[in-house]
Amino acid sequence: MQNLDLLPSLLSKINENQRALEAAIMELTNWVDRQGSNQVAANVRGALATLDLNEEFIKMSLAVMMSSD
Repeated sequence: MQNLDLLPSLLSKINENQRALEAAIMELTNWVDRQGSNQVAANVRGALATLDLNEEFIKMSLAVMMSSD
């Protein structure tokens, strides 16, 4: 297997890790929100929104890379 053949799998695993970190950060954000730090929670949610905005592009790009075998 060539090194370039590993790239789609590597990017897929990195994306999975990113989504797992997002979920963990959201859990902490919800806890912070319940503790009364609403502005901090809102700021974190705003930053995490970028992950959601980019998710579809990442999925489509990975699908194209994996189908070009």
